[in-house]
Amino acid sequence: MQELQGNGVSDGEGRAAGDESGPQEESPKGRAFLANLVRELFQTERSAKAHPLVEAERLGDAPPAHALRAVSAHAEAVLSELPSLLGERGLPVSAGGSAVGQAFSVLRDHIADHLLSTEKSYRGTLLGMRHGIDLVELIQYVATAEGDTLLAAWCARWLSTRRPLVEAAAGELAWFAARPARATRAAKDSAVAHLLQGIVNGAELAAQQLRRLTALAG
Repeated sequence: MQELQGNGVSDGEGRAAGDESGPQEESPKGRAFLANLVRELFQTERSAKAHPLVEAERLGDAPPAHALRAVSAHAEAVLSELPSLLGERGLPVSAGGSAVGQAFSVLRDHIADHLLSTEKSYRGTLLGMRHGIDLVELIQYVATAEGDTLLAAWCARWLSTRRPLVEAAAGELAWFAARPARATRAAKDSAVAHLLQGIVNGAELAAQQLRRLTALAG
């Protein structure tokens, strides 16, 4: 991908990509660890492509939606590049990881999002994107330890592109803070979502009342 290949490596990230110290030969356990991590990367990038777009559609033409679409576009480009990048290194090109990611997406869309407010759904998407950053940082460290400096350098370029995009999305939490009515609205505007949220809110109120009565009785 042109964007990833063209990005320079910053001082903080270039050390991991270009450092020739440490083990330079693959170890069986290290290789297996790296293989598991890149399977997870497929799943994480599939989610990073899909979930921000769903969230952006709900938000409409708003600054948080623009930030989410930028993350999704980067993830889409990464997914097109990963098969050749990893295949050249004998690492798994994991359709299984993508299938698991899709399963989680369906579960969230049809169950979890019915119970979430708009801002909680946004923060859940943001949490997933931050997980991706942690994962690629770990892949970079393992690739360096295994002597795969090219993969480590790719991770550094990925981080130099993705991290600012996720930070921009996190900065849009201020948008929700200025719009409490929008922030607390149901993430999915449907009768089922409103019904489930009413049940949950009612259960929370009943639990609070029970605690008060228990405290008075004690």
